[in-house]
Amino acid sequence: MTANDPLSRIHLQVMWNRLLAVVEEQAQTLIRTGFSTSTREAGDVSAGIFDLQGRMLAQAVTGTPGHVNSMAASVAHFLAKFPAETMAPGDVYVTNDPWMGTGHLNDFTVVSPTYRNGRMVALFASTSHVVDIGGRGVSTEGRQVYEEGINIPICKLADRGQMNELLLEVIRANVRLPVQVIGDLYSLAACNDTGAERLMAMMDEFGIDSIERLGQFVLERSEAATLEAIRKLPAGTYVNRMTVDGYEKPIEFVCTMTIGPTGIDVDFAGTSAMSAFGINVPICYTQAYASFGVKCIVAPRIPNNAASLAPIRVTAPEGCILNATHPAPVAARSVTGHMLPDMVFGCLHQALPGQVPAEGTSCLWNLRLMGGRGRVNWDPGELKDATPFDVYSFHSGGAGARPSSDGLSATPFPSGVRNVPVEVTETICPIVFWRKEYRQDSGGAGLHRGGAGQVIEVANREPYAFAHGAQYDRVKFPPRGREGGGPGALGRVHLASGKELAGKGHHTVAPGERLVVEMPGGAGYGPAMQRPPAKVARDVQDGLVSIEAARRDYGVVFDPEGCVDAAATAHLRKA
Repeated sequence: MTANDPLSRIHLQVMWNRLLAVVEEQAQTLIRTGFSTSTREAGDVSAGIFDLQGRMLAQAVTGTPGHVNSMAASVAHFLAKFPAETMAPGDVYVTNDPWMGTGHLNDFTVVSPTYRNGRMVALFASTSHVVDIGGRGVSTEGRQVYEEGINIPICKLADRGQMNELLLEVIRANVRLPVQVIGDLYSLAACNDTGAERLMAMMDEFGIDSIERLGQFVLERSEAATLEAIRKLPAGTYVNRMTVDGYEKPIEFVCTMTIGPTGIDVDFAGTSAMSAFGINVPICYTQAYASFGVKCIVAPRIPNNAASLAPIRVTAPEGCILNATHPAPVAARSVTGHMLPDMVFGCLHQALPGQVPAEGTSCLWNLRLMGGRGRVNWDPGELKDATPFDVYSFHSGGAGARPSSDGLSATPFPSGVRNVPVEVTETICPIVFWRKEYRQDSGGAGLHRGGAGQVIEVANREPYAFAHGAQYDRVKFPPRGREGGGPGALGRVHLASGKELAGKGHHTVAPGERLVVEMPGGAGYGPAMQRPPAKVARDVQDGLVSIEAARRDYGVVFDPEGCVDAAATAHLRKA
């Protein structure tokens, strides 16, 4: 192999970087053409390129771990049903099966084969969350997956360039927002086409007719680099336990992590059994978020692909809440699955003290708001003139403090989805946001403070009741601090008039009432009394910490003019 060889190491490394750019443009095409707010505003998507064996070679940076890491396994399911030799140019395949895709029915995964000179060279895959899939939709209330929406088995979305109109008609007939849902399916297919076009341009530029050698290079280098990072860790077995709210009863997570020379094994034996409600997690989603948590700490700079994920092996006993079996309800699997990075962080903290963040809100605190007949538990006659709507607006609590800095406020870790601007939600439905602000005293106290949650207050502009589908956690059990840091504040859901509401379930908000959602804060890191008074003063000035909490939690006293009383602070901290 020479320097002028198009497959020299230098050229292969350059092509690898180009491959990452190809899938990033694929993802950006999906976002630019998406119809649902979850796609175009929140970026709840994924995109990637796969070899002919179904191994992921590259993924876009844009996207969520739940989509990307579970999609990494889903392409193999497509190939099992439709082997590569049976595919043809212009074919497009689709499914939203939770166990074959990314964990619940609202996510469509689309796979497209790519050809060069009549020969298949790669497959592109993409995923996005659609705003509605019929049934109960994204709700904790289902008792079986059959209630949660229409399930599309792996099948053709297009056959040699001709869209499957019968399939599209079936989907239109089963969803409440057919224009947005069908539009997103076209966007998924279009973004795969963009990936294929950019791949062809790259192959033209480098003068290659196959990416087989490039794929081999990517996978070999990625596995070697990941194993090298793992072998630097202290070998051993580490156990972490955590309790979260659950639905009918609390969930007990147990995580056993074994670090050895061939990789990291993460096992969730001992975790609670499946719930009767829709908070169960298919194993593909468990593997996605647990492996993501490990990579965040162990090998964050190695690009995600089949080989960099392979040394991280995740298992859970069949029938536990993290390995739910069909036909368990799974629509709100994220409220449970998003806790898994915190679980593996707890194990890694034992192996790498001083290098792992504290726990955060973790699960998203999205607003699912509905209006009109049949969507609200209200007299249908009184709703006859109400505007029907069904919106899903993404929002977040605070992230845990880091070993050397404060936690990020109102930040969606680990999902990575973006906030949906309130103006967008107000434009597409009659909801008005009266308040959206940081929640004072929600970040856990510590040398490094936990990220603040936020408070959102909404109402219906029209004189009608509306509904709220809650799927929240950290209402009963807060995020835990690390190295002496304090817990984050518990979340709270209530009406402005004072009535408390459950963290999970279907709520009715009466005409003229306002819904208030107070999101948890991230936990703190290190002893709060070691936080410099100047930083506490800045937090007070910014409204993140109250004067009362500054004195109680940090031992920082303020004089009547609002300045730090140095003598009183020194005395209180000494005491």
